[in-house]
Amino acid sequence: MPKFPTPPSVEALRRVEPEIRKLPKGTRLARVYFTGGEHPTRWDEFRHYGARFDHHLRDAQGQSLVHERSIFYCATRADTCLAEAFQETRRINRTRNGPWLVVFVLQRELELLDLTGTYATRAGASMAINSSNRGRARESAKKFYEAYVELPGICYASSMHGNEPAIALTDRAEKSRYVPEHPDFNRALADDALLDVLKHSANRLGYGLL
Repeated sequence: MPKFPTPPSVEALRRVEPEIRKLPKGTRLARVYFTGGEHPTRWDEFRHYGARFDHHLRDAQGQSLVHERSIFYCATRADTCLAEAFQETRRINRTRNGPWLVVFVLQRELELLDLTGTYATRAGASMAINSSNRGRARESAKKFYEAYVELPGICYASSMHGNEPAIALTDRAEKSRYVPEHPDFNRALADDALLDVLKHSANRLGYGLL
């Protein structure tokens, strides 16, 4: 059997006890988002398209449908966000597509399905869910969403930042207002005030800085 097979059915997943990662109220989370490019967004905007753990429904061509399901990626460390956001080029580009760094505080305790431990294996997958086939990860995300209806998101291991925790919040988190109205910090990467911070981050990650 492959390490990352097709995910089991929703009924089968419901028979697997989920592992829960709890983040207390007041936890600081970070996010890198882009104000320009093909899909500009706001700092607190949940999006209806995206990446690895999107649980969106898709049409016959495999394109994400616009509907109530949405996703929001963040992490407990800014370095994790930078590593993920700029993984394709391994260069932190301070200006292309208008990247910003935001830090905000959770408004309430957050319980997430934890994929960083043994749960992925017990659920029929493996840690490959964090770094292997994205299409299969999306199918898994849809099954998780439908199996564990009380959980508003996923905590997974960042394959670009030493398995540090990364977070994918779903529309359930959006409706329950875990994200505050105003952030603690929100600044463009092009702002010179962030230059030293980004230099240190790039050095830790082995990334370039443009």
